[in-house]
Amino acid sequence: MIPRPTPQVDAVPASTPFVAPEALARRVGRDSLVRLGANESAFGPSPRAIAAMQAALPLTSWYGDPESRDLREALAERHGCAFENIVVGAGIDDLLGLCVRTFLAPGETALTTRGTYPTFTYHVIGYGGTLATVDAKADGSVDIDALLATAVATGPKIVYLANPDNPSGTIAGAADVERLRAALPVGTLFVLDEAYVDFVGTTPIVAEGIVENTIRMRTFSKAYGLAGARIAYALATPEIIATFEKIRLHFGVNRTAQIGALAALADRSYTADVAAEVARGRDEYVALGRDLEIPTLASFTNFVCFRLASQAHAEAMVGALLERGIFVRKPGAPPIDDCIRVTVGTSSERAAFAAAFAEALDTRREKATR
Repeated sequence: MIPRPTPQVDAVPASTPFVAPEALARRVGRDSLVRLGANESAFGPSPRAIAAMQAALPLTSWYGDPESRDLREALAERHGCAFENIVVGAGIDDLLGLCVRTFLAPGETALTTRGTYPTFTYHVIGYGGTLATVDAKADGSVDIDALLATAVATGPKIVYLANPDNPSGTIAGAADVERLRAALPVGTLFVLDEAYVDFVGTTPIVAEGIVENTIRMRTFSKAYGLAGARIAYALATPEIIATFEKIRLHFGVNRTAQIGALAALADRSYTADVAAEVARGRDEYVALGRDLEIPTLASFTNFVCFRLASQAHAEAMVGALLERGIFVRKPGAPPIDDCIRVTVGTSSERAAFAAAFAEALDTRREKATR
């Protein structure tokens, strides 16, 4: 009597990319946790964005502009492109699903780095695609040569690169990214996820501009502090954007998020201050690692990976910190599944993590010597 899902959906294992901190808090009997596992901004949105959203709340009964016209025009000016080169979505997760749904037919192959941002994999599997991966380098960085060789040999429909990478925090240089993009087979779409680009400082990234085979994604979730508003955008050719317009959820981006994002975009000094504080926090984490004799991976994001002795040690540390009220995550795939990944929080959150981390390490070392 119960209708069956399509064979494509029925074959997908029951899974979610992430377990939320709220669920984890309930598991350990806490009302809340120090949130250093989801790479949210600990510094909140721009006061100008907050004020704009507060002023808009009385009109929440209205739908948002389905074209996100004001925001797209402001973004086009920022990026030196046209309004028709931009689509707005409910976070990069939404846009990744749109890319896979639009360009990857069931059975076709998408290529990425093993262990990279898992929501892309989630969509590929969910829409019936085939996932191909290459391993990261020993330091967690993306192996551009391996991606390129595999792409040329197999001709995938999509190649996905998170740059800077999540979960390692490393970055592929602009020349390497351009080399990969330029050499992809005809008909291969290059999806470039730049969620953390606001934290890279002066490190060169791929040059601005619209390229036929490329979709670039940016978000307001990280440096702009609007993760809960769920808003991001993609840059591509007018033809790609027009194709998205055929199938995207036109009222999927809420009205208040559009207004907040527009105000946040205009407050450049606030975003620069957030990026500067994140850089200071990264330096603190590196120094903490030296003090505790725990190596750290080079990071160009708002998080840092601490490298422990083994995958089992890292798994145990995630649990030990959770018991102490600190929420962190760990990479799920080698070669960096021996790490814990820690968001750069406020100064007080960083201090709380440092104390809990040191205590957990001491406890583990004491047990090992008994």
